[in-house]
Amino acid sequence: MIVEVSHISQHGIWLSLRDRELFLSYQDFPWFKDAPVSAVLNVQLPQPHHLYWPVLDIDLAVESIENPERFPLIAK
Repeated sequence: MIVEVSHISQHGIWLSLRDRELFLSYQDFPWFKDAPVSAVLNVQLPQPHHLYWPVLDIDLAVESIENPERFPLIAK
């Protein structure tokens, strides 16, 4: 498997992506905090640098996970 959720904790989600691990903190990615585990586990890699959670309708660039400070959340 190219991408999979390897761990879910009270602080965030760990992904295994190819040969590396990525951490999505709930502080930086709040959409995952109250999501059902089955929906979080259902992650796809439709493009080499793009992740998609179809049940949650969340798509993220890998770069936004690696450098969340470059992609601040803005809500109106």
